[in-house]
Amino acid sequence: MKINIKKSIKWSLGIAVITLVLAALFSIISNGLLSGLSWYAGVVIVLAIVITGICFDIIGVAATASDEKPFHAMAADKVPGAKHAIMIARNADRFASFCNDVIGDISGVVSGTASAVVVLDLVISLGQGEGSFLYSLISVIFASLVAALTVAGKAFGKTIAISNATKIIHYVGRLLYFFETRFRVKIINTKKKKVTNRNVKGE
Repeated sequence: MKINIKKSIKWSLGIAVITLVLAALFSIISNGLLSGLSWYAGVVIVLAIVITGICFDIIGVAATASDEKPFHAMAADKVPGAKHAIMIARNADRFASFCNDVIGDISGVVSGTASAVVVLDLVISLGQGEGSFLYSLISVIFASLVAALTVAGKAFGKTIAISNATKIIHYVGRLLYFFETRFRVKIINTKKKKVTNRNVKGE
């Protein structure tokens, strides 16, 4: 199998830029939400970040486990989202890379940063400081719980993703179709490329 190095480098650089922008955006939003909130409200935000990472991991695994054949039958019946689902299944490697690596890793980093803020707020509310033994103890406990929840959630999610790959990807396709038709947001190009004479002749 021949690998297009130039195309791979272009994709890698593109995904790096997207990761940079999204990571900064997620961090700004999470820090903005956490500022001025109580520690228990912060816990809810951390859980939301962790769940977001788990959901995207499920979608990424479902994309790699899906087969585009069922979606062709749906597209023939003009089922909304079927064409989007076809493109997801056809480009499963890149779609999974975005969901699992980009969003998943960003969620892990942001949840870690948010956890540190929550722990500090909790310790301060208990009358202790950042360098106290209580801070170190709660930091270890909270980080361990977040890590355990993330790993357990992704492990359970993989089973769901593999067993229900077609349903999940079709649901994602319907969401993309909804955003495209309602908000005019083009996320996936569902149009087939035209075959030119140059393509046919192999020039």
